Amino acid sequence: MTKIQIHFDLARPLDEVLMENIAKANAVYGIERIAVAPSLAALTVEYDATRMNPSEVASVLLRAGVPVHAPR
Repeated sequence: MTKIQIHFDLARPLDEVLMENIAKANAVYGIERIAVAPSLAALTVEYDATRMNPSEVASVLLRAGVPVHAPR
């Protein structure tokens, strides 16, 4: 397993529904951990690089209903 961290800015402010969607994305195989930044405007996603690439991580987030901008 190769753990990689990637950062995403949120496209809208964090709310309760968005937190539930983040939890759904965190349950996807290959996603190890999702942490919300102290600013509540960004996410750090730790994932298994042997299973996923950055575009797949972004796709998982978007499918789960987490509106993110391209990774930075």
